[in-house]
Amino acid sequence: MTSTENTTKGPDGPDPSGPSGYAAARLRLLHEESRSGPSRRAALARLTDDWLTGLFTAAARETGVRGAALVAVGGYGRAELSPRSDLDLLLLHDGTAPAAALAALADRIWYPVWDQGLALDHSVRTPAEARRTAGEDLKVHLGLLDSRPVAGDLGLLTGLRTAVLADWRNQAPRRLPQLHSLCRERAERSGDLRFLLEPDLKEARGGLRDLTALRAVAASWLADAPREGLAEARRRLLDTRDALHLVTGRAADRLSLQEQDQVAARLGLLDADALLREVYEAAGVVAYAADVTWREVGRVLRARAARPRLRGLLGSRGAAAPERAPLADGVVEQDGEAGLALAARPDRDPVLPLRLGAAAAQAGLPVSRHAVRRLAAQAAPLPVPWPAEAREQLLTLLGAGEPTVPVWEALEAEGIVSRLLPDWERVRCRPQRNPVHTWTVDRHLVETAVRASSMTRRVGRPDLLLMAALLHDIGKGWPGDHSVAGETIARDVAVRLGFGPADAAVLATLVRHHLLLVETATRRDLDDPATVRAVAGAVGSRGTLELLHALTEADALATGPAAWSAWRGSLVADLVRRVAAVLDGAAPAADPPAPGADEERLAVEALRTGEAVLTLHARQEEDAVGVELVVAVPDQDGVLPAVAGVLALHRLTVRAADLRLMELPGLPGEVLVLNWRVAAEYGSLPEAARLRADVVRALDGSLDVPGRLAAREAAYPRRRGVVPPPPRVAVVPDVSSLATVLEVRAPDALGLLHRIGRALGEAGARVRSARVSTLGANAVDTVYVVDPDGKPLAPAAAAALATKLESALT
Repeated sequence: MTSTENTTKGPDGPDPSGPSGYAAARLRLLHEESRSGPSRRAALARLTDDWLTGLFTAAARETGVRGAALVAVGGYGRAELSPRSDLDLLLLHDGTAPAAALAALADRIWYPVWDQGLALDHSVRTPAEARRTAGEDLKVHLGLLDSRPVAGDLGLLTGLRTAVLADWRNQAPRRLPQLHSLCRERAERSGDLRFLLEPDLKEARGGLRDLTALRAVAASWLADAPREGLAEARRRLLDTRDALHLVTGRAADRLSLQEQDQVAARLGLLDADALLREVYEAAGVVAYAADVTWREVGRVLRARAARPRLRGLLGSRGAAAPERAPLADGVVEQDGEAGLALAARPDRDPVLPLRLGAAAAQAGLPVSRHAVRRLAAQAAPLPVPWPAEAREQLLTLLGAGEPTVPVWEALEAEGIVSRLLPDWERVRCRPQRNPVHTWTVDRHLVETAVRASSMTRRVGRPDLLLMAALLHDIGKGWPGDHSVAGETIARDVAVRLGFGPADAAVLATLVRHHLLLVETATRRDLDDPATVRAVAGAVGSRGTLELLHALTEADALATGPAAWSAWRGSLVADLVRRVAAVLDGAAPAADPPAPGADEERLAVEALRTGEAVLTLHARQEEDAVGVELVVAVPDQDGVLPAVAGVLALHRLTVRAADLRLMELPGLPGEVLVLNWRVAAEYGSLPEAARLRADVVRALDGSLDVPGRLAAREAAYPRRRGVVPPPPRVAVVPDVSSLATVLEVRAPDALGLLHRIGRALGEAGARVRSARVSTLGANAVDTVYVVDPDGKPLAPAAAAALATKLESALT
């Protein structure tokens, strides 16, 4: 008999709402408030077993088929049925039944399943066919490892299971590397569950697929996964998937943003952040267990491969014991891992956990799980304040670069990090909702230290740089402004670690102002003396400025690709240069810097022709996004909305912008110079001549920019998705003595800057300068406005303008 296999939801059958006994019982079970989690999954599996047993028994009697069995495989075989899980079924037969009778038997089982609206993965095979298919298809082999009988001739499955399990163990040296490769490919495709805002509970690294792989490794008898916490992690992930199925009414594995609050409520959690934190914690347990397990699999396979060669070399003397090479006091390298020396005494050496971590990271080695578990159970607590060696070992660990990450994760998995730094517990696995962020808060802090480790030669106090990197977002575990909360925590941690009062004060300042440089450089007018004086007053000294500059870059690089670029780096460097001059005793420059050659040439041409002129060229920086567009226009009303509107019509996304007035010696009038960094939304860039012609038409009124943009928006409405928060406009006080500063935070959208400029113009405000910054899907635009006489607005007028602008954008 030839085997058959199919995965489908089946043809349209009778209305599944026609309540059979199974459908009604299933519905009652899924809505029982008193039953959830493992109990409900097991009950659903038993209920389904009973129903399928009845179908199989009746069908076998009607068709006269003997020597057959119905087998549950995969998730159903593990009795892990979620509300909308598909059923994985194998119809096993001994090959004696006629093909027609066997087909009739299968139809009498598959069709009622389809009629219930359940997805079905089904196959019909003899034991020999099933075993042969498992040998050819790794996924089939994995499914059969979790097989169990539902109905029929149990002896058929008993023999098959014995053979399949024996094959798995015999073929483990070949099969396990294949399985590891599949896991790595899946992780690359689906990402790491611990750091995704919309994680796939099944496919992402640390998800349910990895748990299945760990079961398969254990079944091979080649290696075993760390069992501590795995059962609880499995329960959390499955409970979350159950709730997701009930909320969405479909077989979903991706935890979408719009469903997270409902899923959290169904699980009795406070909110979506609490849900994600639980999911991340569970995924962290699974990912760590997978790392340890696959490392052990590799070690065992390498040892097996080397054994015949060793026997040949050593003869009757036998195999040599694994070599133990010293790395540090009480720390050795053995079998490619950093572990504890035989003479190590964790109960008498409180610095040993940090010494092990530092030695492992510096050597680029993973940490032995057995060593970490022993330290977690036996290590003596560190005295407070810490001894100098403990502080030095922590800094050595943080300064090791990329190898710091797996070592830190191993220490964190056993609770050692939270024991050493109690404030770490509040940021551990804490999600970050801003899509600019790649990592959770805790991982971001470690990644920032990794980035900072490459900058230690740029600063006079690399120890303070590394500690500030580790602590700069520590306040995100508390309510309110995380920088303000973090300042207090950083000072307390510094004292706990044994830093002196002066160093603790510097660390507190770095944490309090870790966003100061990049926010000021990208959102404020650096030509305004008040801006530079304010930064200098907050920083206080050249040494702190040097540290803050490096911390700013490390923080941005560890945030994500959208947070740092050569352009941002140049703006921050310019601000640092100006602030350093003030700290050295110089007064901040009151006059703007001289224009560049291109700007001056364009400004002269604009004054000579009385029209807009522009240039469009690629930026020189390797990591620059988009091209540079410089526009010069004789000063007049409506320049900003006109130029921004033309860019929107040409589908150019504004990544950054700078606008300022320029006076040229010997020439009458002022020129408005706009520096833009733009990128095509799709397709190629427009020609510069066409852009200039449209800017001229927009300024003289012959091109109806607002009407054209409105028509496009009506023709191409935005797709449905997560509704972003509404725009917010705030007056920023005390940052400029020359103008009123408005900060606009809004979802980035084509034409946003046009709408801002148009609303300001209609309100009678003049834009003196502007800074545009785009971070992912969000824009932060800062505009410096004055009244018609060129003076800052009165407080009441500024507040009214902010309200009017916010209303216009909403």
